[in-house]
Amino acid sequence: MKQTVTFLFFIMVLLPVAAQTTLSGQVTDKKGYPIATANVYIEGTYDGAVTNSDGNFSFTTQSTGMQTMVITFLTFGDVRESISIEDYKPTVFILKPSENTLDAVVISAGTFSAGDNTKVNALNALDIVTTAGSAGNIIAALQTLPGTQTVGEDGRLFVRGGEADETQTFIDGVRVAQPYGATANNVPARGRFSPFLFKGMTFSTGGYSAEYGEALSSVLLLNTIDEADQDKTEISVMTAGLALGNTQKWEKSSLSFNGAYMNLQPYQWLVPQKLDWNKPYQNFSGESVYRYHFNSGLLKVYTAFSRTDFDLNQKDINQLQPARVDMVNDNLYFNTSYKGMFGTQWTINTGVSYGYSHNAIMLNKNTVDNGEHSAHLKLKLTKGFTRHFKLSFGSDYFITDFKEDYAEPTGFTFNSGYNNGIAAIYTEADILFSSKFALKAGLRGSHSDIVNVTSLEPRIALAYKAGKKGQFSLAYGDFYQTPRQDYLKYDKSPEYEKTAHYIFNYMYNGDGQTFRAESYYKSYDNLVKYNTSTAQYNSVYNNNGYGYARGIDLFWRDAKLFKNTEYWVSYSYIDSERDYKNYEKQVTPNYIATHNLSVVTKYWITSLRSQLGVTYSFNSGRPYNNPNQAAFMDARTKSYNNLSLSWAWLFTQQKIVYFSVSNVLGTNNVFDYTYADNPGADGQFARHAVTQPADRFFFVGFFWTISNDETSNQLDNL
Repeated sequence: MKQTVTFLFFIMVLLPVAAQTTLSGQVTDKKGYPIATANVYIEGTYDGAVTNSDGNFSFTTQSTGMQTMVITFLTFGDVRESISIEDYKPTVFILKPSENTLDAVVISAGTFSAGDNTKVNALNALDIVTTAGSAGNIIAALQTLPGTQTVGEDGRLFVRGGEADETQTFIDGVRVAQPYGATANNVPARGRFSPFLFKGMTFSTGGYSAEYGEALSSVLLLNTIDEADQDKTEISVMTAGLALGNTQKWEKSSLSFNGAYMNLQPYQWLVPQKLDWNKPYQNFSGESVYRYHFNSGLLKVYTAFSRTDFDLNQKDINQLQPARVDMVNDNLYFNTSYKGMFGTQWTINTGVSYGYSHNAIMLNKNTVDNGEHSAHLKLKLTKGFTRHFKLSFGSDYFITDFKEDYAEPTGFTFNSGYNNGIAAIYTEADILFSSKFALKAGLRGSHSDIVNVTSLEPRIALAYKAGKKGQFSLAYGDFYQTPRQDYLKYDKSPEYEKTAHYIFNYMYNGDGQTFRAESYYKSYDNLVKYNTSTAQYNSVYNNNGYGYARGIDLFWRDAKLFKNTEYWVSYSYIDSERDYKNYEKQVTPNYIATHNLSVVTKYWITSLRSQLGVTYSFNSGRPYNNPNQAAFMDARTKSYNNLSLSWAWLFTQQKIVYFSVSNVLGTNNVFDYTYADNPGADGQFARHAVTQPADRFFFVGFFWTISNDETSNQLDNL
């Protein structure tokens, strides 16, 4: 049924167009003075014009019948008037001062945005990939924002007391089921996607819209570029591999792709790591985006694939010989989305994604073979009834099919897996009461086949403008998520895990300066517990777990105080405890550091045509369980310190040399400890420290852009 509805909407917006008709008129203010440079267009099309100095406009359109004429101009309210194309006569349109201007209140609780299409940016698109130490990894750059935890042995996003799988990633509004690259235990993963094809992102640390579900803690929204600017080719030569990108632009469409080959073998020869590689990490990947502009909307088709293989030996405190991990991972992600307009002030967002991930793993002589097929179907409709009221509603359907086969040389085998379908519907209203007061309220309902439970999740956010540059926001929401794959493949009985978010936010956005202060409280319920040392096939599972997270996040960004310098400072305080998994009692989980600080600085040296980047990160010690002590989870690691530098030199207008080094001081950061299963002769349990794969990571790259304008370069991608 969902596919049929989506198809019908596509048919509606792709109907053939008729002959051209000329439309003309004038735009004035309420006193009759003409307004120059106002935008006038037919809603849902690219037919329109800009008014001249006398406020006059004239353009042709192929549209027929009843249409909506839209007139917009900065600091004035939009005018939308229904017209009949065949009966239209030159008209004078009067604009009134808007309550929804650039100074109007916006909902900001729990949300960081990046990109040129947002009113208030904590970061911009360039920042996502120019942060020293991130090495082009979107996830690493996000870990300099408040609310995140640096879990160096894992590499994924941990947000406000939540585990990494409590964050969901979406590309153009459609979910990515496998957003991280393949890795081994205690070796940090990287985000699977290159930043080159994305125009911006929204990172929500809580209280997000009813449009998004299956996420207890956070959502990360990545948006691909809507339109290519020109034909160009981008060549990259790096210490760890090669990359090639190309963009072709036509009248109504464009195609961009990039391919990359990464191999750590040469780097390992030059800079030995702590990891004992039999075959260093090797990856071949590619991405592409095809875009087509219809008169009434935009179709985008995104595809990404990767193949990763590596073979390494890992120390095992319980074995004399190291454990050998040999892995080959194949991943495919396909996403197609459409955003367009139809009727009178209606917008449609629809899409479908498919993801496939296959792992062939050898653990010593034991083999693990697993595969996951996932899909997401999405339909969202939005109607702006007035400039003060907008209503959205839509539906989602998520599909997961996972199977895993385990085998030992002794002949023992075990097969596990599960199938799950999740259907959801939601509605949400945006109400602008005045330029100082806004409300977003929504309700989401979902049903999971595997847990056979229906959830109702209310969401609400309020914002109040306090002065010209400051505002306060409040947000509340209930969030549900199906238990993780590690549990469901063995046991289908666990129910939804759930949490409630309470957020209070103050934001100041001045000329070149941004300040955010946010306090939050999260209560967790129905968390999964089990009665064995790890989640396994013979564990007994239940939903008796619970917990909380509360804290304060502070963010300051300044591009005004120092010439040619931008910097931001992030600080987070978090108090969080959980009783879940096999925990004996409610304690702080081992991935949480109470204090987290990041300072990011970027300085442009005009005389050298260079940008210097400096990033410093600090985390207080994390808890871990020491069986040599009586109290559970009562020990703490030493604090985490990391100073990273980067240098981008614009050698010529289209050639860049880039250098970065992480952990310049070579600090020996310890993330955790693993202990022996049994005590030694002295009665003490031996232990092994979990540390970073290398004291430092060096990156050198040469980036060359070939384009028609002979001025474009890859500085925005570094």
